[in-house]
Amino acid sequence: MTQTFEDAGNYGKEFIDSGLKSFAALSKSAQAIAAETTDYAKKSLETGSAAMEKLLSAKSLENAIEIQADYAKQAYEGFVAEASKLSGLYADMAKDSYKPFESIVAKAG
Repeated sequence: MTQTFEDAGNYGKEFIDSGLKSFAALSKSAQAIAAETTDYAKKSLETGSAAMEKLLSAKSLENAIEIQADYAKQAYEGFVAEASKLSGLYADMAKDSYKPFESIVAKAG
């Protein structure tokens, strides 16, 4: 009977430890995602401002259209690259957050 209580206590302690490790991994990943998003927003704003300056100094309609097309292409490619990078960060966050619970799940199964 006392062994059952000890087992339950050990299981509870292990579960709490795993939860804390998972939360730490989640927090670290969330910080990385926030930093990456902030960097992307800053770069995007700088690129947009530079494109606007070029657009305002365009000498002709054809030149303005060319500047806008280049900016749109660059913005699209940057967005796709950033979305890919963020999806990888989110996938890593999920894996890292689950990792502490793997031993508990293996014991239960």
